[in-house]
Amino acid sequence: MRDFYATSDRLPLDQADGLRRLFAGRRRHVLPLAANPHVAFSGVVLDRLAALLAAQGREVLVVDAAASSPPPHELAHVELATCVEPIAPRVAYLPARGLPKAYVDTRGSAGGFIDAVLLAAPQAEVVLLHADAADLARLFKHRAARPLLIGADHPESIKHAYASAKLLAARCGLMTFDLLLAAPPQSPRAASIAASLGGCIENFLGAMLRHSALVDPAGGGEPASPALDSLLAEQLALDELTGAARRPGAPPHQGLPGWPLPGSEQEAHRPAFL
Repeated sequence: MRDFYATSDRLPLDQADGLRRLFAGRRRHVLPLAANPHVAFSGVVLDRLAALLAAQGREVLVVDAAASSPPPHELAHVELATCVEPIAPRVAYLPARGLPKAYVDTRGSAGGFIDAVLLAAPQAEVVLLHADAADLARLFKHRAARPLLIGADHPESIKHAYASAKLLAARCGLMTFDLLLAAPPQSPRAASIAASLGGCIENFLGAMLRHSALVDPAGGGEPASPALDSLLAEQLALDELTGAARRPGAPPHQGLPGWPLPGSEQEAHRPAFL
């Protein structure tokens, strides 16, 4: 007769337990994306990033926890793994509006939600965690990360992106950011908006905008730009490095061709958006 309390020859705890054992020991990445209600194409940005990472052979999970995202499945508080939905080859989706708040501990950290997501989707190598800045501050309170700000080619979206950076810097000390700008390549304002945002982050927050890249809402079938490739490569290398997570010899800022670097003469004359 089998001892009920025996720990040997244990049965799988849930449907994801076997996958956890199979994928144990793999390096995994959680990329925080700051939701922006003033960007109409945020969903396109998430889709594009997931597709690019999947094309590299990575298993991707999109966790959509922003205030404008779909509500979670009714079983999300019971068994999160059952709520992960495959939506494309190598890409899965988890609707998670409001879920991070259910994991907030007595010190204000919601990091347990990230742990729960990684357990629920053990096959995922990259988790794209899309949430409002206040939730990201709770989620990454004790984690190293470089948040990805999302913007568009109009001022209100960039004001919100700056506000997100300000909140994250103040609440959890995250001092480097990347920018994904949802705009067509021919946008006349793209370069000046990104330079202005980078200057404000540096001058007013003492922080830094490391990378900037365009995501064309109408260009889903096009290959990634060198700027977007570089942005994703550094995001995925962050946990391999310490401090500023910077590769030896990397320039202090990389972005779209022609964008002024922080501290340059051209950058000093950037237009202000605030």
